[in-house]
Amino acid sequence: MRIALINSGLGLLAPAAALHRLRPDADLVLASDPDGMPWGPKTPAEITARAMLCARAAARYEPDVLVMACNTGSVHALEAMRAEFEPQIPVIGTVPAIKPAAAAHHVVAIWATLATTNSAYQRRLIAEFGGAAQVTPVACPGLADAVDAGDVAATAAAVRDAAGRTPDGCQAVVLGCTEYELAGEQIRRAVEGAVLLGSAAAVAAQALRRASAVPAATGAGLTPAAAPGSPDGQLGTIRVLLSGRPSALPAAGALYPEGRLLAPLVAGPDRISARERARAD
Repeated sequence: MRIALINSGLGLLAPAAALHRLRPDADLVLASDPDGMPWGPKTPAEITARAMLCARAAARYEPDVLVMACNTGSVHALEAMRAEFEPQIPVIGTVPAIKPAAAAHHVVAIWATLATTNSAYQRRLIAEFGGAAQVTPVACPGLADAVDAGDVAATAAAVRDAAGRTPDGCQAVVLGCTEYELAGEQIRRAVEGAVLLGSAAAVAAQALRRASAVPAATGAGLTPAAAPGSPDGQLGTIRVLLSGRPSALPAAGALYPEGRLLAPLVAGPDRISARERARAD
């Protein structure tokens, strides 16, 4: 099984780590875009172009599923990705957890990039799933960039700024940008008493469901029903693509637990995946 994840920066680490915990035997392709980041200030057409560059590079590794592990990318590029790759490769997006947050809490904040906060897409989600809850969008300028750069001071400052604009009595903070999940502990401390709802776990589960629907004949050298881990303890490998170029995991990734979990699995030139091994046999 091979799953590719796409994001402008390090936001793909959270769903990738969730995938690895659920299926340690799965091969992953992590395709980010340091040449084009940040995506938030770009036009929808520019975001789509950058996302498609990453998606096409990842598709060359023949994944069973393509995951747009980015809220901004999902808003603007998901339609183009599905038009190009489906039905051969299923494409899934990332949706902020507004529905479960509003169903369980009365006062909800949605932290997101400026682009996502201002999007008609997020407004529709609030209107459709906000219910009777008080749902407040909170734009977080600079937070995703700080997380991607591994800038601890800038991350703390951006979190403080967003917390200061979060309603008093907030019971739940929806993390509407995947990078924010890497700063979860800082956000939890800044909005005391609030529950954080990210998307990584749900995205990982959906990716595995879609990958499991792929016929074994087109699969990754492992049957879709295979249990986590092979009998000999074989772990999946990780390929890293930076704006389409094979690379190592960015150094900033090692600052986060998710990055440290995945870093030992990043494949070097002398390491092949379970799929590549099966093809060679």
